[in-house]
Amino acid sequence: MTFSIEQLETRTVVAVDGQLTINNRGEFKERVLARLAEGDSDFVIDFTDADYIDSSGLGVLVSLSKHIRDENGRLKLAALNEDLRRLFALTKLDSLFDIADTRAAALGES
Repeated sequence: MTFSIEQLETRTVVAVDGQLTINNRGEFKERVLARLAEGDSDFVIDFTDADYIDSSGLGVLVSLSKHIRDENGRLKLAALNEDLRRLFALTKLDSLFDIADTRAAALGES
């Protein structure tokens, strides 16, 4: 997995490319928490180019959600493919996360 972080006005967009797994979850979490510590509070995680999330990847998303909420921030997930949407539904995590169909929808664009 690779990921990039960009600032779009007041939002921090984290774009995930590939897989979010036990092998890369640590760096992913550290980078997002660093942005949170720097004062970023409105996050969108864009899964347009992601194809797989394992249980540890789900765990890191839950952990990040808690950290961001504790700082009165917001977290949206965007552009989950059909398999990832099914995973979130089966694990009932679709009720925990605000999930937008597209990156543009998560950013409030038309």
